[in-house]
Amino acid sequence: MMSVTEGGGAAALAVVVDSIDKNLDGRRLALIESTPGAELKIHGGLGSEALDEPVRKLMQDALQDPRSHDGLRRIETDAGALELYLEVKRAVQELIVVGAGHIAQPMAHLGALLGFKVTVLDDRPDFATRERFPEAEQLVAADFSNPFADVLIHSRSHILLVTRGHKYDYECLIRALKMDPPPAYIGMIGSRRRVRATYVQLLEEGIGHNLIDRIHAPVGLDIGAETPEEIAVAVAAELVMLRRGGTGLPLKDVERVAERFFSEDTVKGQT
Repeated sequence: MMSVTEGGGAAALAVVVDSIDKNLDGRRLALIESTPGAELKIHGGLGSEALDEPVRKLMQDALQDPRSHDGLRRIETDAGALELYLEVKRAVQELIVVGAGHIAQPMAHLGALLGFKVTVLDDRPDFATRERFPEAEQLVAADFSNPFADVLIHSRSHILLVTRGHKYDYECLIRALKMDPPPAYIGMIGSRRRVRATYVQLLEEGIGHNLIDRIHAPVGLDIGAETPEEIAVAVAAELVMLRRGGTGLPLKDVERVAERFFSEDTVKGQT
């Protein structure tokens, strides 16, 4: 399964852990999508199509749901209830941090924690070092005029531009916008004024609104971040939101538990 996800595919594995028919315990069924959009391939089985079909449906739904996760599932079949352990493996996502400065260090650490394969590149070899980025998969000494010459960019690439100057960010941004296939995410650090100046320059150079709309800038969610570590958290939160389909709102406001279950009228009715 790991080789599939490294290549951009996805897979789900279901193992029977409890059933009425104890002969089923331990049986496995796997569903593999070798590349995005490829025909799903089935490996293994539970002994009959009547059992396989609902388990396949469960795994297909899990692969399509960005919020699904590993864990126990219980389904009903014609042969009775089955308890399964479901394992979901998605395509490995990559984070390319362009610039190896003070924000890049906590960003690379958080990216690795979130399961990204992290690449850090800079035109200063003494900055993009293993000592400063122990969790990076790849360290690249790059020329910002052609920053991705030695880095493969694809639809699972998440590019974060945090170089030491606007000039370098802009050069890398132009390259990222022209990539085919386009990366999954292009984020650029900068103040409102700096981002506005970037957009004006892009329009003057003939870059269309459809490409500009793909830029996440200023980068990250609005959490009032100031320090490099806080900025990295804001960016990581945005990446998780895009991956899982969240709103970016406080869960208190989304769930409204106090309002829904502990309203003033409800409390009065209980007294």
